[in-house]
Amino acid sequence: MPKVTLGTTAVHYDRTGDGPALLLLHGTAASRAQWGPLTARAAGFTVLAPDFPGSGLTTDDGGPITVEALAAQAEAVLDHAGVHEAHVVGHSLGAVVAAQLAGTRPDRVRTAVLHAAWPVTDTRQDAEFRYWLDLLETGTFARMLPLMAFGPRYWAQATAESNEQLVKTLETMLEPGTDRQVETDRSVDIRPVLAGITAPVLVLGSTHDRLITADQQRELAAAIADARAAEIDAGHGAPVELPDEFARIVLEFVSAAP
Repeated sequence: MPKVTLGTTAVHYDRTGDGPALLLLHGTAASRAQWGPLTARAAGFTVLAPDFPGSGLTTDDGGPITVEALAAQAEAVLDHAGVHEAHVVGHSLGAVVAAQLAGTRPDRVRTAVLHAAWPVTDTRQDAEFRYWLDLLETGTFARMLPLMAFGPRYWAQATAESNEQLVKTLETMLEPGTDRQVETDRSVDIRPVLAGITAPVLVLGSTHDRLITADQQRELAAAIADARAAEIDAGHGAPVELPDEFARIVLEFVSAAP
């Protein structure tokens, strides 16, 4: 697996396929493994999927993680891969990082899909993220995840037994740096860079997202000059809840780029 070192951080990333570059940036508590279903459907693209610090194989000094640093690491992956510009897809924290990269280095971003991004963490969200930190301390964070991440389509087919099994699986998958990434979520404010985005952008919201409000999605789309807005009938964790539909929306958008 390729890796690139930036300061004290050694960023590991997957590289698969051939064609225009598709950079995938994962969300809090996840890793590059989040993108397996989308990567499998991304024929005709060179897919680059890094781990953020605290996730997967990426290592660093264990200090605070900033959105600015994550964007710089994403750009370092492009440099290391020999890619000048890429389609960039992000989920949640990864979408915030994608917007940061697009707003500060517009020459590197061909298009951007921002799923479940938000422009600034407000008081309600900060309360949510503080709650997450409490749950991480007590070891019950995984039990909250299906409630937060999935919409009615998941719950319509789930049973108590299947959901309990999912919780047990999630307990084994939580990344060790989740608490550090949650602290990053608490500090988000990308409003100053949004006017610098020049690439076509799809602001993709989830109809049943309990974390990102419709008002936040509208604020984000309104601040980006060439933004389209769309919704997927899922919860916050749409890439996992509805992987086929999520991949279709993403790939249709990036494939239509001039």
